[in-house]
Formats: sequence, C-alpha cells, structure tokens
Amino acid sequence: VQLVQSGGGLVQPGGSLRLSCAASGMFFSINAMDWYRQAPGKERELVAVITSSRSTRYVDSVKGRFTISRDNAKNTVYLQMTSLKPEDTAVYYCHTVWTGAEHWGQGTQVTVSS
Repeated sequence: VQLVQSGGGLVQPGGSLRLSCAASGMFFSINAMDWYRQAPGKERELVAVITSSRSTRYVDSVKGRFTISRDNAKNTVYLQMTSLKPEDTAVYYCHTVWTGAEHWGQGTQVTVSS
C-alpha cells in the first residue's frame, strides 16, 4: 500500500487549502480513510474520517470548517480546509488500515500564519 499526499503549504488565517492523498495497492473503495495531524510538541490527533459508505466524522475543533471527501474512481481522498486558524498549523497525514496493517502518507506541512 502506498499513500502519496499533495497540497498543503503556507496560508493566511481565514484562508483555505486542499490536501489530496492518492492510494495504491489496496481496494480503495471498500476502505475507510482518515486524516491525522501533528502539531509541534503535541501528539498526533485524528482530524477526519470517511467510511466506504461516505459517512464522515470530525474532531470538534474542525467541524464546520473542514470537509473530507473521496473519489473512488481516482483512489483519492481529500481534505478541504477553510477558515484556517493558526492552531491548525501541523503536519497532516493520510492514514488507512488495510489487511490489519496501518499505512501512512508521507506527511504534508500546513502553516497558517500572517
């Protein structure tokens, strides 16, 4: 399984970014996909989940601002982030579990700063 992330970067507070994660080596459409983040000095936290049936859930701090979605034809999961805040600054990771093993993307830095 390979998870390849793209997107991210530097954005001003209130701005938007979209992260992408392209998966290979797995049956993508039947698997839940997640986004985690890790801020400096903090533990990695689960940000958003999307199931195979497209049910979603979010950590409270991003509800109403972030949207997770998936395109099964492209084997890709997205995280649309709007109204970004400085506290959203972190390295973001795509994640899934396949055949009992965890798999992570390479990580993408998101920095929210003026």
